[in-house]
Amino acid sequence: MNAHAAIEAPVSTPPSQRYDLEMVAVSKVYQGAAAVNGVSLRIPKASYCCLLGPSGCGKSTTLRMIAGHEAATSGDILIGDRNVTDAPPADRGTSMMFQNYALFPHMSAVDNVAYSLKVRGVAKAERREKAREFLDLVRMGEFSERLPAQMSGGQQQRVALARALITRPKVLLLDEPLSALDPFLREHMRGELKRLQRDLGISFVHVTHSQDEAMALADLVVVMEAGHIRQAGAPREIFERPGTAFVARFIGGHNVLARDGRRIAVRADRCRLGSADDAVGFRGRVANVEYLGSTVRVTVAGENGVDAAALVSDETFFAAPVEIGGQATLVWAERDAHALSD
Repeated sequence: MNAHAAIEAPVSTPPSQRYDLEMVAVSKVYQGAAAVNGVSLRIPKASYCCLLGPSGCGKSTTLRMIAGHEAATSGDILIGDRNVTDAPPADRGTSMMFQNYALFPHMSAVDNVAYSLKVRGVAKAERREKAREFLDLVRMGEFSERLPAQMSGGQQQRVALARALITRPKVLLLDEPLSALDPFLREHMRGELKRLQRDLGISFVHVTHSQDEAMALADLVVVMEAGHIRQAGAPREIFERPGTAFVARFIGGHNVLARDGRRIAVRADRCRLGSADDAVGFRGRVANVEYLGSTVRVTVAGENGVDAAALVSDETFFAAPVEIGGQATLVWAERDAHALSD
């Protein structure tokens, strides 16, 4: 057992304030290189948490350590009040939905969902009845006898989700579950995942590299880089007040600029096209103009290779348009800029 094996939620802590998942200084080292480095995280009860970051940042390794599919090199993992750091996957109270869904091609939807109950020795009639309940939960009851090859990607995903939920986990783990879906279906399934999480009242931990996905789904967004957690908080907090230049750039929609010897972030939608006479601004050459329907993004290239953008309404832009190659100044109110820690 690791050094923090005795850690539990304090006896005096009310149940409503406890955590479904806690990670205490968890690291994973491969051949001397840390894939995850001293991560500590608390996920409140019945929360939707998204681990967000670029490829190679350690988010999937973190998920696999929670599931027990990777052994932590150091630190401790608690599910509820129980330390599960050294527990096998089946004894952790977690269930994992994989990116490729991993359905058995020769089994019907109902038998795929019932499989884990079969392994546990549940009688056939009982496990199939329970599997149909969970297929109904994900709105796939009418497709219960179809094989995976007879289902769309979105339908296969729902079956995989029902299979993960049938064991009634305390924490459901999802590894980029929406990445294989087309944009329209992806948006629809976001709503379904959030509905299920609310209805079931359990915590979901969802790995994604999509900022939009994390913002739409999460109660808690955890931004990772190079094996570290750079910032964790509610989606609005992360977007409105990113703590570092990395977080501001990765979340998107922000300009990261140097001002008066400090580094600041300014949201692109808080910038406007000004004039050369404005005292506070970012001057340069118009590098790109992107018409996005209701808005237009104007990117200005400044000195030393630094770019900044303004996201303005289509009405405002076309009332006084700028052209690529012309000079422009982006301006903002001082209250819309905040300092970054690096």
